[in-house]
Amino acid sequence: MLSYILPFILLILVVVFIHEYGHYYFAKKYGVGVTDFSIGFGQEIFGWNDKSGTRWKVCWIPLGGYVKFYGDRNVFSQADQEKIIKKYNEEDRKKLFVLKPLYQRALIVFGGPLANFLLALCIFFSIYTFVGKDFTPAVINEVQKNSPAMSGGLKQNDIILEIDGNKVESIMDVSKYITMSTDEIIDFKVKRSYDELTLKIKPDTVLGTDNLGNQINKRIVGIKLGAYNDQLNHVKLGPARAIYHAANEVYYVSTSSLKYIGAMIFGKADTSQLGGPIRIAKISGQVAEFGILAFISMMAYISISLGLINLFPIPMLDGGHLMFYAFEKVLGRPLSQKTQEGFFRIGLFLLLSLMFFTTFNDLKDLGLFK
Repeated sequence: MLSYILPFILLILVVVFIHEYGHYYFAKKYGVGVTDFSIGFGQEIFGWNDKSGTRWKVCWIPLGGYVKFYGDRNVFSQADQEKIIKKYNEEDRKKLFVLKPLYQRALIVFGGPLANFLLALCIFFSIYTFVGKDFTPAVINEVQKNSPAMSGGLKQNDIILEIDGNKVESIMDVSKYITMSTDEIIDFKVKRSYDELTLKIKPDTVLGTDNLGNQINKRIVGIKLGAYNDQLNHVKLGPARAIYHAANEVYYVSTSSLKYIGAMIFGKADTSQLGGPIRIAKISGQVAEFGILAFISMMAYISISLGLINLFPIPMLDGGHLMFYAFEKVLGRPLSQKTQEGFFRIGLFLLLSLMFFTTFNDLKDLGLFK
C-alpha cells in the first residue's frame, strides 16, 4: 500500500504545485495580493510566511490546492465589488483581484492550466532531448486469422503510416491511436510494396489487461508488429525537433482526451476507463516500479489532464471563472452575486457527481463491486 501512496502523493504535490504556481505567478505579476498558497485541503501540516505576507502551507488532504487572493471571502473570488471597495483604502485596493482589469483576471485564472501544459511540454522535451524518441517504423509481422485486420484487408509486411489521420512515427504509436480512437471504424493508411492504401478496420472490444496488469476493455484489430528490417531507430533530438514533438504530444493528448470525453457523454466510449484518485494512486505506484522515466512520463500526462479538466466551463473550476469573464465582457458588467452562487451550486453538484462516478469505478477496479 505504501508503495502506491508515496508515488501518488509525490505526483499530486508536483502537479498541483505547478498548477497553483501558475495562478500565483500572474497574480504577483499584476500586483494582486496573495494571502495563502496551499497544497492540499483541510488542516495545515506545516507552513511558513514569506516577506510579502503569503502563507505557504501543506495540508492533510492531498487532492488539490488553492491560491487565495487578498480581500477574498473565499478562494473563488466571488465577492461583490462595491462592498469590497468600501472596506479598503486606496493603497489596499491596488492588491484586490476583483478590481483588476478583465484581461488580467482572465490571465491569472488561465495561468494554472497553462502551467500544467508547460510542465508536460518541459517533461516531453527533456525526455526527447536527453533520452531520445523512438522512430522505428511499424511493420505488420502477423495478421491473425478471422480477425478484424484480416477482414479489413491488412496483410503481413504492410508498413502502417497513419491511423485515423494521425501519423505513425513508431511502433508504440499504433496501440496508442487504436486505444484512443472512439470511432466504430478505424482508418489505417499502409504502405504495401510501392502502393499506399487506406483500409477501414472495425476493431473488437475484449476484456484484457494493460501493460501494468490492470483489467481494461481493449480495442484490438488482430495484428502483431515488428521493427522495419528488425532495426530499432531510437534517437536523441536536437532542441528544435524536441520542442516540436513535445508540443505535438501535448496537443494530441489534449485533443484526443476531449474527443474521448465527448464520446463518453454521448455513450460512444467506455466510461469504465474513467478513474479517480484511487486508480491514479494505484497506477502511480505501478508505474513508479518501472523507474523514474516512466513515472515522470505519467506525471506529464496527469498534468495535461489536470490543466484540461480545469478549463471545463464548470463553476468552481478555472474554466467556470473564464466563463463568467466571458459573460462580463459581453454584458459590460460582472454577473450578480446571486447568479454566481446559483452557478456554483450547479458546479458543485456536477463535480460531486463526477467524484461519485469515478470513485465507484475505482472501487470496482479494486474488486469491491461487481
